[in-house]
Amino acid sequence: MSNTTITGAPLASADGHRWTLLSHAPARPRAHLLWLPALGVSARHYQPLADALAVRGIATHLHEWRGNGSSSLRASHEQDWGYRELLSLDLPASLAALPADGTPRLLGGHSLGGQLACCLAGQHPDAFAGLGLVASGTPYWRSFPPPRGWLLPLAYRFLPWLARKRGALPGRRLGFGGTEARSLIADWARVGLTNHYAASGLDRDLETGMARLRMPVQGVLLARDWLAPPASLRALLAKLPGSPAQVASLDAAALQVRADHFGWMRQPDAVARVLAEGLAHEFAKND
Repeated sequence: MSNTTITGAPLASADGHRWTLLSHAPARPRAHLLWLPALGVSARHYQPLADALAVRGIATHLHEWRGNGSSSLRASHEQDWGYRELLSLDLPASLAALPADGTPRLLGGHSLGGQLACCLAGQHPDAFAGLGLVASGTPYWRSFPPPRGWLLPLAYRFLPWLARKRGALPGRRLGFGGTEARSLIADWARVGLTNHYAASGLDRDLETGMARLRMPVQGVLLARDWLAPPASLRALLAKLPGSPAQVASLDAAALQVRADHFGWMRQPDAVARVLAEGLAHEFAKND
């Protein structure tokens, strides 16, 4: 986009992990959005979304998960991490890198990124003015319709076992995520079995933090997304009882592409419009 500046800021966390924070910013941003990817998805794949949001005045900063894209680490027997490292080391560094220009800061994410966005917001309740969740929801098995919901507990036990045995989860071979750290998969699967968010080794109550949040939330459902069905999003929003939520459901006609968990990323304009309009009142006062 001719009126959008694209930059990459090299960042590092306290334990030496390095990555690049990609940013797409209009000339005069009305807000800054920190965006968290889905499991196993590199930040660069959200650049079309960042462009579409920048056109609408929202500077979008794409975080990179450990083990993906520009990250200096790759999951293995020797390299392991879980929610603790993501929430206490990496995400605060990306948050600190956002410009301090007086405009509101927003937080959002796709799939696992949306879940961890809720957790991060709960730990930094004054840092953000609004929250956007796309194709996201708790993985808790009871929030999925049968018969898939009945089978999920088996997956939530098998995948951590496989990750421990192999040193990391071979997600590419399984068609689920990337090569994922075994502790990350253990933290994720625990939520799937219990519907309780926690980070092993992190002495913080993530559930209490989310319950105390007071910020507007814009959710986006995709009509053919079995990985994040409506009940899954409702279960996640139930953890934010003090945060008023709007939810939009988009089908293939609205998206001009298949309305599933990842298809929208190829044509993200409709999703960007919903996010921008849903959270617009948080930054319109700065116009």
